[in-house]
Amino acid sequence: MEPSGRSVAFIGCGNMGGAILHGVLDAAFSSKESSSSQSRPVSKFIACTKTASSAQRLEASIPAEQKTHVHVLSSQAVPVDTMKDADIVILGFKPFMADEILRTKGVKEALAGKLVISLLAGLTPQKLASIIREGSVSSANEPVIVKAIPNMGAQFRKSISVIETPESPIPEHMTEAVEWIFKQVGEIKYLPQSQMDLGSVLAGSALAAMTVPIEGILDGCVAEGMKRPDAMELLLAGLRGLSAALESGIHPAVLRESISSPRGCTIQALLALEKAGSRADFAEAIIKGTEHLKKTN
Repeated sequence: MEPSGRSVAFIGCGNMGGAILHGVLDAAFSSKESSSSQSRPVSKFIACTKTASSAQRLEASIPAEQKTHVHVLSSQAVPVDTMKDADIVILGFKPFMADEILRTKGVKEALAGKLVISLLAGLTPQKLASIIREGSVSSANEPVIVKAIPNMGAQFRKSISVIETPESPIPEHMTEAVEWIFKQVGEIKYLPQSQMDLGSVLAGSALAAMTVPIEGILDGCVAEGMKRPDAMELLLAGLRGLSAALESGIHPAVLRESISSPRGCTIQALLALEKAGSRADFAEAIIKGTEHLKKTN
């Protein structure tokens, strides 16, 4: 099959799978984009959800101009036929469901020799391969499993996706397909297996953790008399400036020092945070999140 005719199946197209699907469609299959079909490693998508209501919501969220590239379906049973029909399979279900789904009769044969992209945090490609083969001796026709963990910025094409460096080299066309998919929704960064759990927490969970201080700052603004939308507008503009400063190479501590003037409001705010010990709490959050993923390996 020609590269432009390849299909990708999302087995489990919930929040993260849907974010990737929408991001890729907007990047490469929108009239606003000038991307040539010749540069696309895939051209068709199959999005499989667990329930009919989820499928209906996903279907309704896809613009009319993109619907010809996507087939949305729901299945209470494991969609073995969908895996069989696709050229590339993306595992987007919950990690605890891996055993039940991948041990289903016919899955091993449906995935044989194919590129399988796992979005399952905490489960290594080796672990998934052992589940698929069910203890049998490995063969040359096993699937090629690549682990990639994006974040919810994928829907807005602002994700950072951490990709596990393969244990052994994989076919070039498979590497190109993986990188193409995740570059459509943001940036990519390869990490060794030893750092993937931490990378997964940093790329995804840490962003959720950062919403806690943001919400607290907004509450403080409301308490001081500012409308929440106005406070959010100012805060977002400030965060964009902070991102630019950090990307330029300025260390966070140096940045804090540079804007803390004697008897100023900045040093008063920083002292309140240091008194609360908030820095240690955020460090502990990253450690706990990473430890949790390590337990599932």
